[in-house]
Amino acid sequence: MAQTITEKIFSLHSLKKVFAGDFVIANLDWIFAHDSSTLWVLEPFKKLGRKVARPSKTIIFFDHVFPAPRVEIANFQLKIQEFAKREKIRIIKEGVCHQVLVEKFVRPGELVVGGDSHTPTIGALGALAIGLGSSDIAIAMAFGKQYFLVPDSIKVEVTGKFKRGTFPKDLALVLAQKIGPEGANYKVIEWTGETISRMSVSERMTLTNMSAEMGAKTSICPPDKMVENFLKKHNRSFKFDKRQLISDKNAKYCLSLTLDVSKIPPLIAKPHEIDKVVEVKKLEKEKIPVDQVFIGSCTNGRIEDLEIAFKILSKARKIKTKLIIVPASHRVYLEAIKRRYIQFFIKIGAIIFPPGCGPCLGRHGGVLGDGEVCISTSNRNFPGRMGSPKALIFLASPATAAASAVKGFITDPRRFL
Repeated sequence: MAQTITEKIFSLHSLKKVFAGDFVIANLDWIFAHDSSTLWVLEPFKKLGRKVARPSKTIIFFDHVFPAPRVEIANFQLKIQEFAKREKIRIIKEGVCHQVLVEKFVRPGELVVGGDSHTPTIGALGALAIGLGSSDIAIAMAFGKQYFLVPDSIKVEVTGKFKRGTFPKDLALVLAQKIGPEGANYKVIEWTGETISRMSVSERMTLTNMSAEMGAKTSICPPDKMVENFLKKHNRSFKFDKRQLISDKNAKYCLSLTLDVSKIPPLIAKPHEIDKVVEVKKLEKEKIPVDQVFIGSCTNGRIEDLEIAFKILSKARKIKTKLIIVPASHRVYLEAIKRRYIQFFIKIGAIIFPPGCGPCLGRHGGVLGDGEVCISTSNRNFPGRMGSPKALIFLASPATAAASAVKGFITDPRRFL
C-alpha cells in the first residue's frame, strides 16, 4: 500500500509499516527545548526518576529571552544550566533553535521533537519535526522515544514563478487565507511541485514555519538535490533515497490543493488573524502609519531575507520609522557582516539585536506599547504577541517590511524592486 513521506518516516522510526490513524511508539533522532520551555520540563522530568536517555541527541537552546532582560529570567536560566550540566546535555546560544538545528544538526528522514510550536520549520530539510508540550518533552528526554498518532497529510502542489515583489511569505499567507488558522489541525502539510523544487532550503523554511499557524502538526518538503547541496555546504553529507523519502504516487491525502505563485501579489495579514489577508497595494492607499518594523525570527531572519531588505533599503538610504533587525543565527549574522549589510543597516539608523527570537514574542528587544502599529516578518499577529494587547501587528514579507520602513507607512515593495 502506498505511503506519504510522513508515513514512511514514522515507519522507519517505529520499525513497522504504518499509516495515518495508527498509534506508534517511535525512536527519536533529536530532542530539544529552549530557555522558555525547558523550565516547565524540569518538574515532570524529575517525577519520572530517570536520566536523559540520549544526552548527545538532546539540546537546549538559549534563544527566546537571551541575554536575560530581567533578574527572574536570569535565575530561570541558571536553573536550566544546572539541569544541563547534571544531565550532560548541550546548551547552545547561537540563535533561533530551528535555524541552528537546520544549519548544524538535522538530516532528511530524521524524527525530531521540540518544545516549541514552530518546530515544523525543520521540515524544510525533509525531516519530520514535531512540536510537543513540556510534559511530552520530559518523556522524550527520559526515554529517547515518544508515542504518536500518525497524522493525515494535506498535499499542497505549488506551480509557477514568483512575480516581482512576491516571496514565499506571500505564498504562505495565501494558504492561510484558503484553509484558515485551524484548517490543518493535527495534519501534515506536504509542500510539493515544480516551484518548491526551485526554492532554496531557506525559502522552504518560511513555508514549513508558517504551517504551524494553520494548526499543522508538522510540515515537510521532500528532500532533493537542493537539500543535498545545502547539507554539503554545511558540512553534512547525505544521499537521499527516493523510495524512503518521497511520497508514493498513489499515497492517500485528506486534501490536495494547487497554488500558482504567478498569480500572487505582495500580501499582508491584518490584525489579529493570520488569515485576514489583503493585497499590500490596497492598504497602501490608506497610508497607515507604522511605529515599528521588525525583520527577523524563525520565519524570515535568514541571509536571503536580509539581502532582500538590503536591496530595498540601499535604494532609499533612509528610514522613517523604527526598524529592528535580528539575524536568525550566528552564521547568518557573520554572513551579513561579511556582505556589509549590518554596517549599512546601522548607518541608516536600524537597530541590530544579537541572533535570537528578539521582539517576536514580546519579551524583550522591541516590546510594543498601546496602540502602536508594527509590520513584522514573523508568524503571529494575535493581541499581545509582541507586547501590548492594544498594539496592531501586520505580517508581511521582508520586502514589504523594508519598503514600509522607508516610507513610514504600509507600502507595496514593487516600487523599489
